[in-house]
Amino acid sequence: MLKAVILIGGPQKGTRFRPLSLEVPKPLFPVAGFPMIYHHIEACSKVAEMKEILLIGFYQPNERFNTFLNSMTQQFKIPVKYLQEYTALGTAGGLYHFRDRIASGNPDMFIVMNADVCCDFPLQEMIHFHSNLPNQSGFIILGTEATRVQAMSYGCLVKDKETHEVLHYVEKPETFVSSIINCGVYLFTMDIFKIIADVHQQHQEEMISDSPSNSDLSIDVIRLEQDILAPIASKKQLYVYKTNQFWTQIKTAGSAIYASSRYLEHYHQTHPDYLAQNKEGGPTIIGSVHIHVTANIDPTAVLGPNVTIGMGVMVGPGVRIREAIVLDGATIQDHACILHSIIGWNCSIGVWSRVEGTPCHPNPNDEFAKIESDGLFDEEGRLNPSITILGRSVSVPAEVIVLNSIVLPHKDLKGVSYHNQIIL
Repeated sequence: MLKAVILIGGPQKGTRFRPLSLEVPKPLFPVAGFPMIYHHIEACSKVAEMKEILLIGFYQPNERFNTFLNSMTQQFKIPVKYLQEYTALGTAGGLYHFRDRIASGNPDMFIVMNADVCCDFPLQEMIHFHSNLPNQSGFIILGTEATRVQAMSYGCLVKDKETHEVLHYVEKPETFVSSIINCGVYLFTMDIFKIIADVHQQHQEEMISDSPSNSDLSIDVIRLEQDILAPIASKKQLYVYKTNQFWTQIKTAGSAIYASSRYLEHYHQTHPDYLAQNKEGGPTIIGSVHIHVTANIDPTAVLGPNVTIGMGVMVGPGVRIREAIVLDGATIQDHACILHSIIGWNCSIGVWSRVEGTPCHPNPNDEFAKIESDGLFDEEGRLNPSITILGRSVSVPAEVIVLNSIVLPHKDLKGVSYHNQIIL
């Protein structure tokens, strides 16, 4: 028997995802037509003997969250529950706080996944890999290859080529350690709680001795990467399963468009019925496009590649949409053009208007390149070129260009063009 835990963080996290995370918790933001963590839950539901899926975070539960949990339970026939932390406890602190709930029913192992990762989730392969380990109480970490420079922005691990044991682990090293990085997906046995308990005990002793190693952290905050994985490397307890399939993080809104493109491509193998097809009397479809069944698309519109159209969206004649996410209730009027952008809920784009951003895809000439998570501003305080984001209920008038800009919710733009701006 197995369980799964998805670490979803809380409202203090995901600030780089604003203004989209102002309207919906980041884990519920739609990527490739479904909430971000829907893809995690679906992957877990395909694992044999999956007993329960637990979400751990410190979001305040609300009606939207509860509705999502109930719908997931009904769809996948597996209980999906939310466990709320009293405060941010770190990636391992939440696991330890709810250890009794995770251990209830005596599962053999449990999967842990970060909510902001996007991949094909080779969970069954990781379980099979674990069954062949000489140490059946060992832990598995999913790894992948990155470029030498980009690897230093992730957790890096050095492995034994023969046994796949992790010999050394460093979180975001200052110098190059390895090009194999941590994907944020783990397979643990119950023995992991003994290791976390030792770290928690160490924190208590440091607090009593008044010499904490991390004085800015609470005694209950335990970081999985720094406090747990790094110390157990080279002790024949941690092993890496390396994937050569797609993997990316969803840290910014720009990365959501790239993640959506990877999931849409993946649908060709897993869910071809999710993808729109060219048919007589319908719009022109180029590449991978997902259209909600309630959307109204004019037959003269051209969509794709990498386009997701949400519930109740209206797309008028002659519209061109490419590399974009159009969220529920938006209206794209005649001959508008949407490129490399996210159009928020209930937005209105006027006739002959153009909303365009700068693509944030990784270097296509390097197979190991990952998407860059640049800051919002450059060193001189100027807005870095990125995708254009329109928050909820933004109105763009006719014949206006919005380029490389971020527009906060409920703004009625004037009849001028906007370039490289944050519109408050």
